[in-house]
Amino acid sequence: MNAKFIITTTVLLIATISVNDIFIVTNIFSPPSIAGSYDKLQACKIINVTGAMGPESVAFDPNGEGPYTGVADGRILKWQGHESGWTEFAVTTSHREDCVRPLAPEMEHVCGRPLGIKFDRKTGDLYIADAYFGFQVVGPEGGLATQLLTEAEGQPFRFTNDLDVDEHEGVVYFTDSSTTFQRRHFMSAAFGGDKTGRLMKYNKSTKQVEVLLREIALANGVALSTDRSFVLVAETIRRRILRFWLRGPNAGKFDVFAEVPGFPDNIRRNSKGEFWVALHSKSGFISKLLTSNYSWIGKSVLKLPLSFKKLHSLFVGGKPHATAIKFSEEGEVLQVLEDSEGKTLRFISEVEEKDGKLWMGSVMMPFIGVCNL
Repeated sequence: MNAKFIITTTVLLIATISVNDIFIVTNIFSPPSIAGSYDKLQACKIINVTGAMGPESVAFDPNGEGPYTGVADGRILKWQGHESGWTEFAVTTSHREDCVRPLAPEMEHVCGRPLGIKFDRKTGDLYIADAYFGFQVVGPEGGLATQLLTEAEGQPFRFTNDLDVDEHEGVVYFTDSSTTFQRRHFMSAAFGGDKTGRLMKYNKSTKQVEVLLREIALANGVALSTDRSFVLVAETIRRRILRFWLRGPNAGKFDVFAEVPGFPDNIRRNSKGEFWVALHSKSGFISKLLTSNYSWIGKSVLKLPLSFKKLHSLFVGGKPHATAIKFSEEGEVLQVLEDSEGKTLRFISEVEEKDGKLWMGSVMMPFIGVCNL
């Protein structure tokens, strides 16, 4: 009996266990603890996004108002405080007649799915990475966003994901996670060995786009360094952060800034120049196997009649949890914060630090987390 047959048989057996039992089985292979982490995120407070789901990204405008966040029905909402709650600020498409459910993956290509958002602090414009409608912008007053780009080098965007704005140079860096799979099929990209993600640069003056980096395994979060010498991009499936050099002797080249113990989502820089990386989940034995270079393993599981819930359980190790890691400008781990049991926060997608608080979005939950540092 060869090794490939044994591994495939084992994975398929685990994958076909009932949904209730999957959590019991995968706890054996659950994501390991992280040395030196603080399990303090369960003490965070939550702000429910009433009537909405999946507040992926968190952004504050140049006046410090907000936060703003994009949700699963295609809207961008603004937090007006506990008395007024959330109000609609912008939408990424005008075709909203059927966009009435908080969560409807089958309607994302119609309603839009805003993921990463970021304000240009000079102009007040909000730049948006919509998974289906590409790279967009909306003015300080909100409303219907304008589509800026839907392709680069003749290759249409399939999964526009995150961005960061360089106000000094007048450019925006953004990612397209895959040229093959759309957002609602991201499990296929994760388990199928897709490596078609790209990091791009948009010049606001010339309106031209340049591809900086290709062949990224699910290109995700983006963050520019304080001195603008490099830009970071999360390579989710390979569980690492890449650093693309913009200036200096290594300009035009990239290296590995950090390897992380899970699947990184968005990256955000704080006022000190440090970087917060949100992990969708830590990675355990099963998730590493399914997303390894042996793509035939993941592809074998994808052929089974498994629901999204079950595939996702395999991906996250069967245990909802939250992990945030702070890095120095040099890639040194400074702090690891967790809600290891998922008591309050789960599957966080972004960590935005502002005025002594951490604001955390989640692409799968109906709320934003707020924590004191």
